[in-house]
Amino acid sequence: MLTLEHLAGLIEQHRSAGASPVLEFAIKDRLFAFNSRPAIMGVINLSADSWYRESVCLSTECAVQRGCVLCTQGADIVDVGAESTLAHALRVDEALQNSRLVPVVRALDEHGAIVSVETYQPAVVRACLDAGASILNLTGSQNEEIYRIVGAHDAAVIICYVQGSNVRAVGDFDFSADPCAMLHDYFSRQIEMATNAGVTKIFIDPGLGFYYRNLQDSTTRVRHQMNVFLNTFRLRKLGFPVCHALPHAFEYFREEVRCAEPFFAVLAALGKTDLFRTHEVRRTKAVLDALSIY
Repeated sequence: MLTLEHLAGLIEQHRSAGASPVLEFAIKDRLFAFNSRPAIMGVINLSADSWYRESVCLSTECAVQRGCVLCTQGADIVDVGAESTLAHALRVDEALQNSRLVPVVRALDEHGAIVSVETYQPAVVRACLDAGASILNLTGSQNEEIYRIVGAHDAAVIICYVQGSNVRAVGDFDFSADPCAMLHDYFSRQIEMATNAGVTKIFIDPGLGFYYRNLQDSTTRVRHQMNVFLNTFRLRKLGFPVCHALPHAFEYFREEVRCAEPFFAVLAALGKTDLFRTHEVRRTKAVLDALSIY
């Protein structure tokens, strides 16, 4: 059971990290003041394999409509992906990703949305940034070429923690006694690589929504997710804002699964998360608004 005593012990042990500011920067002429206000990223899935049915859009028109609705509901950023991260999902090659993504990115950019694209394919990164995307949600770990593309476009990047070459090539999750120390080491290396390539706008994402084989047990997975959420503030010592994809915990929430992401948003907010990636923008915004009045 999570208790106030547990939270008090965390901050007492890592008090200096709790006071660490993170870099604030502008994306598409909009300043994100992460140290005083978190941001929300809504999700559009262009793959029929994505299980969160409310986010699936199988045409450009549908995706643009959902993107506009997400922005109206309070999304600061719209994240679009063309390949599901589920282990059994079909792989989507570069050509098909581009044919799905580019028209959506271009149309959302014309509507004034700040668009993020989720991929680990260099050709897709280049095509989508050329089409108007401002952020790359990077779900791979072999990233030197990709960072050069991002830097050349003066775009932002969300660096996801991945144990493997990309999110579709993961096996068992290698646990550590202190997951934040493991994450800190990984992000330190990736940040150095990105900044050397000219990238200045960086988010770091612990990758809690990825499908490792040994995280199928719900208790093990949710305990790990909760632990990382609450310890997130320790990663702020790296100097960059932290993004979290809010998980589902279907085994616990069942028919109320659409309430899972807002629940986890509370834990992520307590850990000082800066960017919340969610399928449930309206519900998550309500939670963050309520927390902000205290």
